[in-house]
Amino acid sequence: MSRKIIVFDTTLRDGEQVPGAKLNLHQKVEIAQQLKRLQVDIIEAGFPASSAGDFQAVQEIARSVGDSVTITALARAVKSDIDAVYESIKDAKDPLIHIVLGTSNIHVEKKFSRSKDAVLQMGVDAVRYAKTLLPQVQYSTEDASRSDFEYLWKTIEAVVKAGATMINVPDTVGFAVPEEYGELIRRLNERLKKLNPDVILSVHCHNDLGMATANTLAAVKNGADKIEVTINGLGERAGNASLEEVVMALKVRESFYQCHTGINTKELLKTSMLVSHLTGLDVQVNKAITGANAFAHSSGIHQDGLLKDRQVYEIMSPEEVGAESMELILTARSGRHAFKNAVEKLGFDTSDTADFEVLFEKFLALADAKKEVYDHDVFYLVTNHRTIKAGNSRLYELLSFQVVSNDLYPTATVKLKQGGETMKGSAVGEGPIEALYSAIKDLVGLDVHLKDYKINSLSRGKDAIGRVNIRIEYQGKIYTGRAMDTDIIKASALAFLNGVNAVLLDLVTV
Repeated sequence: MSRKIIVFDTTLRDGEQVPGAKLNLHQKVEIAQQLKRLQVDIIEAGFPASSAGDFQAVQEIARSVGDSVTITALARAVKSDIDAVYESIKDAKDPLIHIVLGTSNIHVEKKFSRSKDAVLQMGVDAVRYAKTLLPQVQYSTEDASRSDFEYLWKTIEAVVKAGATMINVPDTVGFAVPEEYGELIRRLNERLKKLNPDVILSVHCHNDLGMATANTLAAVKNGADKIEVTINGLGERAGNASLEEVVMALKVRESFYQCHTGINTKELLKTSMLVSHLTGLDVQVNKAITGANAFAHSSGIHQDGLLKDRQVYEIMSPEEVGAESMELILTARSGRHAFKNAVEKLGFDTSDTADFEVLFEKFLALADAKKEVYDHDVFYLVTNHRTIKAGNSRLYELLSFQVVSNDLYPTATVKLKQGGETMKGSAVGEGPIEALYSAIKDLVGLDVHLKDYKINSLSRGKDAIGRVNIRIEYQGKIYTGRAMDTDIIKASALAFLNGVNAVLLDLVTV
């Protein structure tokens, strides 16, 4: 009989810890709503004790999607962290407190500078306290793959007796190999089922040696009932096990693993695209499942075989992961119905008539500029529209600009709006982008420094949409800005403004 594997998504917690991937509240809620459509079982929404902004985002996610998805957040084994988690997730229908504490010698000795017994007692006390707040408590034995087995088991046994309902066994630094990790899970599962068969055994694997997906699958094969994963494999250092890779491996090879998930795999590509867009982190073209070349075939031998039967060179169809409709072409003459159908097919709500009309006008402007609009373009048009819609009167808006590029004095003139105030300024620079950014910087009055600038094409042809991703520094903190347009100079200006607006939002939150 096929076992149901619980899918715990930590994109909004572990995934967001990637440098440059900082998300605002609106973006986190947008991703959480897509994770709900993807039908993940549990969303780890953040680390609420880390900042007021993260607390607010976790709370909003619990309220907006917690009606049908279990919501959790991370806490260290201290009362204040556990309180922050409880207060932020308590509005969800099925909230879960997640506590983490190290069990390896290096964590106990170097990180905590305490005895093993003292660290174990910290964990027990934390679980007991969490159980007074909520019935569901997960305990993660950080760096489990490098821990002494008997001490690891002693810790698990103690926290289960204290009331933990889920035990997570992380390969925190990506040290494990599949055979070794699978054996560790087998031994723990054997003991855990004798201790309390109702406790769920979970795994969380990192990709430092490129084996996160393989280790996760080895754990499932050896009895793990729950997997912790992220969209596009985002996460600390080299990332986490990729949700899409593990889920599709279990689906394609279900006869081997005898397991399945409740994931709606047709939402995988959309989810990957959304996370990539909002974080500004591109998916490598040859990435399994969701890469641009995942279902591309250039070899003559492969193409010949595919024309005879797709199964010759494809073990799964593009349709299974939601790639079946990426070639829909719209024009300015397509009309509201065709555009609405394209938007809804990509999973977006169009019930707000007034908002849809604004979006349709933006589509017409894009279609006039681009002539042919693909589903990729529609996807980014809608997500960009929603990001702008989430803004407020504190934020800056680009009204107009002019850039003159030459080899003497590249100049830029910019007109901005903030609330009811309009401002205009000019600047020169070594190049057009420097001039543009200097003009904006002077107008907003913030001493920000450009750390990284990247531009790439999102679609095809000479009129393709260009996306600009930037990173700026303000008072020692890094902020990201991203924008897209058929005009790359305009996209550059919008990206810089979005970065500045991220600073302003952060200042208000703090």
